[in-house]
Amino acid sequence: MYPAVLIVDDESTIIDSLEGILSDDGFEVMHAFNGYEALKKIDSHSPDIVLLDIWMPGMDGIDTLKEIKQHHPSLPVVMITGHGSIESAVDATKSGAFDFLEKPLSIDKVILTINNALNFRKLEEENRYLRKKAIEKNSITGTSPAVRKLYGEIMAAAPTDTSILITGENGTGKEMVARTIHQFSTRPEGPFIIINCAAIPEAHLEPELFGHEKGAFEGATAKNRGKFELAAGGTLFLDEIGDMSTSTQAKMLRALESKTFQRIGSSRTLNMDVRVIASSNKDLEAEIKQGRFREDLFFRLNVIPIHVPALRERIEDIPILVDFFLSQLAERSSAPRKTLSAEALEILKQWHWKGNVRELKNLMERLSIMVESQVIGKNDIPGPYNPGPYNPGPYKPGIETLPETDDVLTRIFIMEKLDQAKAAFETEFIRSRVDRMNGDLQAAAKHMGTSLNFVKKRISKS
Repeated sequence: MYPAVLIVDDESTIIDSLEGILSDDGFEVMHAFNGYEALKKIDSHSPDIVLLDIWMPGMDGIDTLKEIKQHHPSLPVVMITGHGSIESAVDATKSGAFDFLEKPLSIDKVILTINNALNFRKLEEENRYLRKKAIEKNSITGTSPAVRKLYGEIMAAAPTDTSILITGENGTGKEMVARTIHQFSTRPEGPFIIINCAAIPEAHLEPELFGHEKGAFEGATAKNRGKFELAAGGTLFLDEIGDMSTSTQAKMLRALESKTFQRIGSSRTLNMDVRVIASSNKDLEAEIKQGRFREDLFFRLNVIPIHVPALRERIEDIPILVDFFLSQLAERSSAPRKTLSAEALEILKQWHWKGNVRELKNLMERLSIMVESQVIGKNDIPGPYNPGPYNPGPYKPGIETLPETDDVLTRIFIMEKLDQAKAAFETEFIRSRVDRMNGDLQAAAKHMGTSLNFVKKRISKS
């Protein structure tokens, strides 16, 4: 299907000339002789682009443009202007016109401008689609009062450029909240950069944040841009900021107050254009009293506080979350979606969920793999979640999964073969380090002195 072009001009010679050339070039062409007729054609024929003359009797081009943009904001409009009317054309671009063409028209420039406008519209539509998918992926799932309250806080805070402090337990979805805020902010097209303050050694955190010059310290073999530079025009998410040292906190405070920073080893001052969102699973006010967190930095970050509720505060969301996770797993594995029985759901609602949504997600993944039936029943729910009888079936040697008991060491000890016990211990050890690093596989691999691929391989088998 060829792009449709609407030509709006009160001069029939201009319309005839453009119609002939554009038709020969493969465009579907329609025309209107005034603004009123143009608006009707747009409503009835939905053109892909409009070529609009500025000077027309009755409703002129500028007024027509404003009407088009009010009702069809994504429709590209290219203004046509006579010689000496450049100022009016520039005003038109401020009112939403994509570009302007000056009479006498250059055919090559007309074709080029139309193609540029259509490509720009396509790019905008793709960006809107990707943004919609990103919002869907990162949105907080649930309809409980606690989640509705959280939605309201996110929507109120997102359009501002103010610093935000997100608090909540591990596994509640603080990063997801930060991503949602970014997607609904005034800078959604900008980068979203994460730095996990708990996963990076203190000596490496400042270079990660501010960057460094070549030779600034031992091991600095090349210039490196820090996260503040990489996040320019977007959002910098400081995850678990409560683990940042007080000396780094002081430098962070100076950067936030002055909106400037310097790479380590450089005297050049760089401007900071980022929206800062921080998170913590700690009680920062208690940390302030203990002298472990700066009060002035707390006030600088806590302009808009957002608390993410624990899963036990939104138990009514468990059925929705379970359905969501099982659907995701089925889609990922191209397998039929499994469901939980009502009795199994009731058992899950009784659990205290210290690991919150992350713990629930991990359990759903485990059940979707280990339970052969399409319906996961109450007897399929393992301990310690299930206080009743649990029958996981006979243990199959050679499969690197842990038999079920409450104690990890006991589960490993009762394995019959050394290689199975070693593999099980290795897997459990890696999982514990990944949990400690808040799910950051790269940081866990670095901490343990092993490769990311090895960690991924072990986690995928657990």
